[in-house]
Amino acid sequence: MLVRRFAAYSEWRTHLSDVLEQFAGWLSDNELSDAQTDRRLAHLLENLREDRLHIAFVAEFSRGKSELINAIFFADYGHRILPSTAGRTTMCPTELMFDRQRPPSIELLPIETRASTTSISEYKRRPDEWISLPLPVDSAEAMQQTLRHVSDTTRVDPASAERLGFTVANGDCTAFQVESDGSVEIPCWRHAIINFPHPLLEQGLVILDTPGLNAIGTEPELTLSLLPNAHAVLFILAADTGVTQSDLTVWREHIGASSGRKKGRIVVLNKIDTLWDELRSRAQIEAEINKQIDNCAWTLSLPSGQVFPVSAQKALLAKINGDEDLLLRSRLTALERALSSELIPAKQEIIRDNTESEFVDCCQRTRSLLESRLVGLREQVSELAELRGKNKGVVEYMMGKVRQEKEEFETGLQHYYAVRSVFSRLTNNLFAHLGLDSLRLLTTTTREAMANATFSHTLSAAMNDFFSVARGNLADSKTKVGEILTMMEAIYKKFAVEHGLKLGTPGGFSLSRYEKELDRLDRWCGRHINTLFQLLTHEKSQLTQRFFEEVAVQVRKVFERANRDTESWLKSIMAPLEIQIREHQIQLQRRLESIKRIHQATDTLEERIDELVHVEHRLINQLDTLDDIARRARAILQQVASDEDARDAA
Repeated sequence: MLVRRFAAYSEWRTHLSDVLEQFAGWLSDNELSDAQTDRRLAHLLENLREDRLHIAFVAEFSRGKSELINAIFFADYGHRILPSTAGRTTMCPTELMFDRQRPPSIELLPIETRASTTSISEYKRRPDEWISLPLPVDSAEAMQQTLRHVSDTTRVDPASAERLGFTVANGDCTAFQVESDGSVEIPCWRHAIINFPHPLLEQGLVILDTPGLNAIGTEPELTLSLLPNAHAVLFILAADTGVTQSDLTVWREHIGASSGRKKGRIVVLNKIDTLWDELRSRAQIEAEINKQIDNCAWTLSLPSGQVFPVSAQKALLAKINGDEDLLLRSRLTALERALSSELIPAKQEIIRDNTESEFVDCCQRTRSLLESRLVGLREQVSELAELRGKNKGVVEYMMGKVRQEKEEFETGLQHYYAVRSVFSRLTNNLFAHLGLDSLRLLTTTTREAMANATFSHTLSAAMNDFFSVARGNLADSKTKVGEILTMMEAIYKKFAVEHGLKLGTPGGFSLSRYEKELDRLDRWCGRHINTLFQLLTHEKSQLTQRFFEEVAVQVRKVFERANRDTESWLKSIMAPLEIQIREHQIQLQRRLESIKRIHQATDTLEERIDELVHVEHRLINQLDTLDDIARRARAILQQVASDEDARDAA
């Protein structure tokens, strides 16, 4: 079910891309495009091409996580893709995806890179830092052998393990222990990327496989970026163990309500086949499973309907062998249905809303341009028709009238140029608060304050001040956005009333999403760095380094996104005014030239009217074509949802 729905989603995305490409080509062919519209359509197409659906699987070891991934996504392959054996099979965070630009392979980032100040996302832009192994997709056995490298380990001394971020023998049952020879076994790799040409991965699915509490706790990018940005997070428990203390720690700190996520959190109670007992009836087994569900739901403070009992191993076996009864008993279908009904529609809704708003705006802008041309053309035809049978003096009068209108418009442009100057000043004021220079200054002053701190509360205050100033910068930026919007609304109205320009209303812009992201990072810092325990047990230099390597870098990414989106908004609200003013100037000039040519007897009146009527018909056809493209786009935007709803109802 999930596979079918994801395939339908991918097909919908392809159809939508086709319509957008046709629209962009039609604009170019009819000389209706401009730099802003071209950029927006190119951005939409790039987003659709690069669209990824991220699903993260989180579990402690031996919960059957890899087997669950195999059962949901790779059963059609006929065997296990990911290695699944007793004990640890995934030792580092692993991404399964497919990039057509690269050959099938496994890319492994050495664990030693964790000692640097560089994030995983930055290392992804440095291919030379990774160990690349070819993936022999034609041989199942050879491919499985290669995939086992994900679970490679190495031995280091305790000090090296601590330096790389691993907690060594602190009494926690999940901590890394010192062996009899004095060494500590740790993962060999920091991160793995499996580039595998599976149909689902080719369509944009990305699976994040995490290896448990130790990896999550030592790789902040998982909790600050990868997990929060996943469209769904599946937290896997085992029916034979229930919710252990380490499970509860992972849930509370990284997945549950404290993580800030509200949607896409699903708990899977795996290995229910361990509760199957031939000495008990089906009803007794069902009661035991329901008891486990209720216990897990109570412990995790979740509705019981959010806990899905499955047997991943039996489901995989059933799918491979075509055993419908065993598949039904494994209860995997209910989990797949939940993913289908929650994950893909939510993702599609985001894509639909983003695409629709941009596409509708581009269509409306093009329609306004064509309507403006049509109005101007009809005014020319009307003016010329009034000249039938008139003497040369009337033609001269009409020419003077149009020239006067053109001069009045040119005078009105002085106000536009003044607005451009004010717009530029307000934009500079906006980026004085929102820009990266301001953030760099804040980062520098915070680093100095933390370096000069002599007490724990001073160090804590410096971190709190960092977020307080960052929030203040966003708040000041919101005020400047409001001032710009108010000014542009006034100028839109002025030119619409005085010169008949079809401008509508400038679109608004909100910085709320960045404020929420800043709040989430502040909460994370308050739980993992800026705590009394951390302040008392770690050196100032260590906490300072962690704050800037793990938190400040993420805050910078928030401001970078805010800057990009703000720049796009500023261009989008100024572009319609610029286009309409330029078009109005062109139309006035054409009207004036038409009358001049008739006055100078270079064209006959009827020839000129016939020429304009021909252009009028072409404009009407262009409007009809635009409406047809818009109708087909709207039909595609609504099509899959209704089709899938009908299929689910059936």
